Amino acid sequence: MAGKDFYGALGVNKDATTEQIKKAYRKLARKYHPDVNPGNKEAEDKFKVISEAHDVLSDPEKRKIYDEFGEEGLRSGFDAEQARRYRQWQQAGGFGGQGGYTFRGHAPGEDFKYSGFEDVFSDLFGSGRGPFPGTGPSKGRDVESSLEVDFLTAIKGGTTRVTLQTTRECASCGGSGRINAPGNPVCRTCNGTGQTRVAQGPFNFNQSCRDCGGTGRAGEPCTACRGSGLMNGTETIDVSIPVGVKNGSRIRLGGKGEPGRNGGAPGDLYVVIRVRPHPIFKRDGDTLTLDIPVSVGEAMNGTEITVPTPGGPVQLKIPKGTRSGQRLRLKGKGVPNLKTKVPGDMFVTVRVQVPKSDDPEALSAAEKLERFYQGDLRKDIRL
Repeated sequence: MAGKDFYGALGVNKDATTEQIKKAYRKLARKYHPDVNPGNKEAEDKFKVISEAHDVLSDPEKRKIYDEFGEEGLRSGFDAEQARRYRQWQQAGGFGGQGGYTFRGHAPGEDFKYSGFEDVFSDLFGSGRGPFPGTGPSKGRDVESSLEVDFLTAIKGGTTRVTLQTTRECASCGGSGRINAPGNPVCRTCNGTGQTRVAQGPFNFNQSCRDCGGTGRAGEPCTACRGSGLMNGTETIDVSIPVGVKNGSRIRLGGKGEPGRNGGAPGDLYVVIRVRPHPIFKRDGDTLTLDIPVSVGEAMNGTEITVPTPGGPVQLKIPKGTRSGQRLRLKGKGVPNLKTKVPGDMFVTVRVQVPKSDDPEALSAAEKLERFYQGDLRKDIRL
């Protein structure tokens, strides 16, 4: 079936394992993430494609349907069993093996010619590409939006208020897409049901009424929404940020997507989290790292210093004789795990700072220190 090539988007073979798919996604996500490519629309679009591909191929059930039917199989309301029956029937000869067939319309000149499996498959199972736009109530489309949060909010969680571009029912026609119908009379073609019955081959299925657009009402198309029943608008909502959320995580808000049609349920909103980098903290999974400067004297003599953490300042002991680059561990001061809520650790890297001074006394002190170095400091540095 025609559609998006999710395997190609991730650069993996169709027999790739789940782990290979996840590895390929992580590699591409690091390359195309909007935080790495600010203002780059091409990179942002690429990131959306690989995210969609990962969502499908990392889910065994979705992947199975995609492998068999392509992108068509992922559409809301798709009936895999009916699709298989149709495919078997079509391969067995279909409409007499004529290579084409006709559905009869409601008036002369309203016949629709189909030439193959692709056309009727789309109409039978709801892609809406042909003259039959759907069958009865349909769920609204899912919507994806991005939300930037600061580093500490991602670690500690919180609530963020955001304003989103949304689609809602048209106020002029109440979402019906029809106007100028005194008394709101029913459509004569479908008797107000919004659907007409079609029988072809081994199938009996409903299609949205062509005369009323599936609304069941008479009247003319609404000029405000051009007959769609939908208008663009904005909505302000509160988004709960989970404790320990990661960069690129998706938060699902049920029912906050596009409204359904003909009484169908609304779609969902998926919020993709983008975490702003922090000026001093770095994150690797549930582990935090921090570089901390100390003086030569503090490193040699040992001391206790105050270190910032997401939960507040703590005291850290610098052992006597600490070397520059040495890592010290603060247990449980890292990022809470998104699932278990158990915090990781924080590692502090000590950076010994040499004073910048031309003062003779400072230079004299440096010369005295030279006596205490034993051997060649760079003896292990060889080509």
